[in-house]
This record gives sequence, C-alpha cells and structure tokens, in this order.
Amino acid sequence: MDEKEIKFIQDQIGYTFKNQELLVQAFTRRSYSMENGGQDNEVLEFIGDKALDLVVVKQLSEEFGHYSKKVQNWEKWGKIEETGTYISDLDEGELTEIKKQLVQKNTLAEAIDNLGIAYYLIMGKGDVEKNIQDSPSVKEDLFEAILGAIALDSNWDLEALQDSMNVMLNPGEIMFDEDINYVAEIQAWSSANSGDIPLHCFYPTSQQGTWYMPRHHMCIYGNAEQDTHFACEVQIPGIDHHFVGYGRSKNLARMDASRLAYEYLQENDMLFSIRDEIENPSFNDSIGQLEILARRGYFSIPQYDFKETHDEDGNPIWDCKCSIKEKDTVTNGRSSSKKDAKKQAAYDMLTFVLEEE
Repeated sequence: MDEKEIKFIQDQIGYTFKNQELLVQAFTRRSYSMENGGQDNEVLEFIGDKALDLVVVKQLSEEFGHYSKKVQNWEKWGKIEETGTYISDLDEGELTEIKKQLVQKNTLAEAIDNLGIAYYLIMGKGDVEKNIQDSPSVKEDLFEAILGAIALDSNWDLEALQDSMNVMLNPGEIMFDEDINYVAEIQAWSSANSGDIPLHCFYPTSQQGTWYMPRHHMCIYGNAEQDTHFACEVQIPGIDHHFVGYGRSKNLARMDASRLAYEYLQENDMLFSIRDEIENPSFNDSIGQLEILARRGYFSIPQYDFKETHDEDGNPIWDCKCSIKEKDTVTNGRSSSKKDAKKQAAYDMLTFVLEEE
C-alpha cells in the first residue's frame, strides 16, 4: 500500500493516522500474513467490534436522550449544562432494534462499498483467486478492523472514534426517517452515472479560517456557522465543480457538501428518476427489475408472501402478495406456477411504482 492509497483511504474514512502501519494492518488478511509473515487484522477486528458497540450506543444516547434539568454554570462562562435524571425518547426495545440495524453485517459491508476501499485489501493467493474481497463478511471484518486501528491510534479517543463511525457508516439514514439522505443520494447517483464513488476530503477549520477561506471558481461553498469545526470537499466523478460543506462534525460537513451537490444536480436537471432506471418494464424480468430499484435506494426490498390452495381436481393454485414497506399498496398474483404468481405480483408492483413516479 503506497502513500497515495493511504491518503485516499484516510480521506474516505475521515481520520489521519499517526501510525500508518496500523492502517495497513487493518487491511491485511490472515491469508497474506500466513504466506508472507507479519501481523494480520484479526485482533483489530475484535477491538473494532467492541469500539463500534460503544460509539453506536453513545450516539444513540445522545440523539434520543436528554436530562430532566438544565442549570446555568457561571464558572464556565454561563454555559447551560444538563443535570438530573436521564430521559430517553425511545424505549430499550426500540434502541436495541436501531443498534442491531447499525452494526449488522450487511450495513457494515454496504458502508465499505460506499467508501470504495475493499479494493485495497492485502490478501494471500487463495483469497485473491476466490475474490474474497466481495464477501459481505470480509467487508464487515474490514470495517471493524479499521475502527479498531483508529481506537489504538487515537488512544481510545471517543470523539475521533465517533467521528469516523459517522463518516464511514452514515447512521442518520437508519436512525432518522429523513426526507432526503443527501449523502446516500449522491453516492447512488455517482455509482449509477459513472460506476465510481464520490471522493471526500476533510480538514479542520475555524471561524477565522472559514470566513477568509480563499474562493475558487470551480468550488460551490456552503455557509459556515460560528460553531463550524470541519469542512468537507466532495468531488463527484464526471462533475466539474467541487462542493465544500461545513459542520460541527465531519459527518455534518459531509452532509452539507452532499446537499450542495444534490441541489446542483437538481438545478441542472441531472437527477435520475425511477423511469430512468427501468425504461421497459417486463413481466418476465419484473422480479429482478423491482429488486434493482430497491438496491438503488428507491424503497426497501420487496416482501413476498405465498399461499397454496388447490382446485377441484387437486391441482395447486398459488397466490402471492407483494408489499414494500414505504408503499400503501399490496399487489397480488395468482397462478398454477408459484414462480408465475410471484412474477405477476412483482410486475403489478413495478408498474404501480413507475406510475406513482
């Protein structure tokens, strides 16, 4: 792994290593170390797994909880501080479900895909031949190993860990029912448009540095508030302009930059619609076409429920219901073939979402 690759990875995860050997170790599979010697990333995975639990719970407690009282502390420049009992807007079961979604394998694997860094895994010959870097389990391991490396490099700095978790995972998409998740929208647009991911560059800023930052005609800048601590520059392959956002955290800065990028695409009539994705709905391909739309973030993965009955001659009759969490409509298919019943339900749902668009 050379310096250019290390810089790219650090820009994507929002953390600069003091000890870059830890970053390289996080990407080193056991298969490589068995063939070539040196340390692999398995212990870092273990550390990162525990660190992830800690910072996710910390994030949930901050997002959904508060204290019963507020007092003014004059010794700290009149700062308002919270005290009293802790009150959570969500109960234990609801918090557990959100945490489960945030740390599950598919969520972490998708985060690695969005960052575009699985390519840099250092693997043995057997892993390379099996294309093991495409495995969700391997991507999950990589996510945890990176977080474990950050924990050690930062001497368990919770702010650094939480910052990087937010940048890598973008948990707001799961925690909140947002109208538009700008980070996810820009990632999906870039992948569909060019096959490449957006690039991010984070840097600390200050009130003085923000207001007097040199302006470049190729950049579109957001607005910096007084409590701005970070700036994020987003570069989208195929788009000439770069987008610079600001925020109190790296993730908020990235959200601001992604919002600017989304608004630019919208103003220039460059956003994709569902109809751009599926030009010709097909009965035979309807199951796959519907799943493509789901995978690209238009809605959740469709759910299919089957019921088998029989006609007077004892022949099977299959009924299939197709539902999508975000849609009020349920579509139905019926056939002597289970597969055709599913196709009918999927095709009716596909035509419904296209007409709705």
